[in-house]
Amino acid sequence: MTTALPLFPLNSVLFPGLVLPLNIFEQRYRALMRDLLEIPEDAPRRFGVVAIRDGREVAQTSTGLPESAPSPGADPTAGFGPDPMASFYAVGCVADASTIRERSGGSGGTPPGTAPSGAAGGTGAGVDDASVEDEQSSDGAGYEVLATGTTRFRLHSVDASGPYLMGEIEELPEEEGDGAGALASGVLRAFRAYQKRLASARERTLAAGQELPDDPSVVSYLVAAATILDTPTKQRLLQAPDTATRLADELKLLRRETAVIGKLPSLPAAELTREPTSPN
Repeated sequence: MTTALPLFPLNSVLFPGLVLPLNIFEQRYRALMRDLLEIPEDAPRRFGVVAIRDGREVAQTSTGLPESAPSPGADPTAGFGPDPMASFYAVGCVADASTIRERSGGSGGTPPGTAPSGAAGGTGAGVDDASVEDEQSSDGAGYEVLATGTTRFRLHSVDASGPYLMGEIEELPEEEGDGAGALASGVLRAFRAYQKRLASARERTLAAGQELPDDPSVVSYLVAAATILDTPTKQRLLQAPDTATRLADELKLLRRETAVIGKLPSLPAAELTREPTSPN
């Protein structure tokens, strides 16, 4: 069964259970937030986050463009080409906006990121930068949004006829798979070793007494988000057919990354390689 859902393309991958803060300036996404605000607060305010395979999440600015050019962010397909479906990965994550706060004035803003739900306790989770910026419009309005990933979906088609993209999506169930429990235990051990090696490479001390979840699916998504990996690899983890397959892949990745970090004289600023260069 498919359903229509507003789309929010990003240069990063959102996983179920993770919190997604956003600074919103572009016209297309302001229109989306205005529509979401029409939904009662006690009802889900859902939109679909898809990772961009080919394109950019921020519309080109008007600098150097002819005066007849449309305002940046007014075109729902800006940055994605004439066929957005070809620019996006096929599996995304539904986000539920718990907070949408209107803001007026100001310009730009620091790129927000994603973090695991409840990460304030110090899970060692990484951050995936994701910003949506635009030149200050005539009304100067923007939004600060806090959303949480809920369920995965498969994207079947994209409709660009409105002020923002709409997707025809099919929600995907999370199957556990064979041996997920045992794999989760192994992944947690490998993740702790990875955290220690990463902290040592950054000349930091790993916080003691960290509590990590024991539910296999939660473990699989937490580790996928917290490990420093490129977008295609994170996307591969998101679209794994079941939890056990995702955990088995993560176990290999963690062992590889831990070994690589141990051989490096210093840790590169890997997050910089995963950020698009903003034209703003």
